Amino acid sequence: MDILWAGWRSEYITSPELQDDDAACLFCHLPELPDAEGLIVERGDRAFTVLNRYPYTTGHFMVTQYRHLPSPADLDADEQAEVWRLMTRAMGALDTALGPHGYNLGANLGRVAGAGVPGHLHLHVVPRWRGDTNFMTAVGETRVLPEDLEVTWSRIRAALGVA
Repeated sequence: MDILWAGWRSEYITSPELQDDDAACLFCHLPELPDAEGLIVERGDRAFTVLNRYPYTTGHFMVTQYRHLPSPADLDADEQAEVWRLMTRAMGALDTALGPHGYNLGANLGRVAGAGVPGHLHLHVVPRWRGDTNFMTAVGETRVLPEDLEVTWSRIRAALGVA
């Protein structure tokens, strides 16, 4: 197996967000940051959309509620509606800004299911293109991102009309 050095990953795997400490929850902390610093795409009253800082593909974002809740069953009706509304708006903006051919949508509930932040429900939205490099992750254990995160963030916010 070839090894691709990715030293930047050490910051991620040793970060407090990966601990099961609810006080260090990434999604509880992000709303305190300015939008550009936190890569927050859009804020609602009960939920927000944020680009994934360690994306599978360009435009990979997450949508989550502000309240620290682990399961979809814990959301109230207004949170459920806003999560889906923000997800739909961000997907529309991605359609305009990046033109993906499809999407993967998912949630990892619990550490054993792959959740990096197990105590705070969040949905992943991963844009996909015909002929994209999905084999690189599965076979080559490498991700190919053709655009800087801040550029993608700016393009999506412009498509949303968010200043």
